[in-house]
Amino acid sequence: MIHPSAIIEPGARIGADVRVGPYCVIGPEVTLGDRVELVSHVVVSGHTTIGADTRIYPFASIGGQPQDLKFRGEHSRLVVGERCQIREYVTVHPGTEGGGMETRIGHDCLLMVSSHVAHDCQIGNHVVINAYVGIAGHCKIGDYVAFGGMCGVHQFVRIGEHAFIGAHSMIDADVIPYGMAVGNRARLAGLNLVGLKRRKFDREAIHTLRAAYRQIFSSEGTLKERVEDAAQLFDGAPMVQKVVQFITKGSDRPLCLPVNVANDE
Repeated sequence: MIHPSAIIEPGARIGADVRVGPYCVIGPEVTLGDRVELVSHVVVSGHTTIGADTRIYPFASIGGQPQDLKFRGEHSRLVVGERCQIREYVTVHPGTEGGGMETRIGHDCLLMVSSHVAHDCQIGNHVVINAYVGIAGHCKIGDYVAFGGMCGVHQFVRIGEHAFIGAHSMIDADVIPYGMAVGNRARLAGLNLVGLKRRKFDREAIHTLRAAYRQIFSSEGTLKERVEDAAQLFDGAPMVQKVVQFITKGSDRPLCLPVNVANDE
């Protein structure tokens, strides 16, 4: 299962039925789960764990030193989940002392050609990162988020679960769960209704979410007041409450809003 030209340094842990193709390099602190496949010319380095059944394609560099001038060689980690597809020229970096010491990618993710996940990012499950997408350090990406091609994501941004980011967008503000953001700099363009329907969300729950969206992003009152009102009006709606909690939790970044709606909390 291991090509003679591959270099596996002493200390690396290799699971059952792993395939390591030509000219791959595996560092001494790497763990490859069962049935992982490195197609060819893949470099996996650092304190990196790759989950079972993940496949990594040629010229990907996984676990290399973070692109952070504050990094001082700390023993940080990168954890990649199970059943991920990591395509050609992808780069993923481990954490840093300033960000929790760990970068994590969930299960069943697709990282398309030349995409990048920087240090200390937390990527959920079933995330699709399209070609040439760059996600800067310390970002938190929820489950089932999908990125169109050539997006850029500012450091410390949060993107909630089931959100969709349109192609060529620059995201420098937090995007609510189930939201759709498009543009440079991106603005909220409604809900990710196509994604919600494809994932078989309840029709009535989607209607309730749409009503809450109109309430939260209307022009009356302040954003804080509208969010508080939505929390009460839609108390029994789990999807709405996730949006409310996402907004009220806040972060270092502003909130991505529709055009003509002010962040006047």
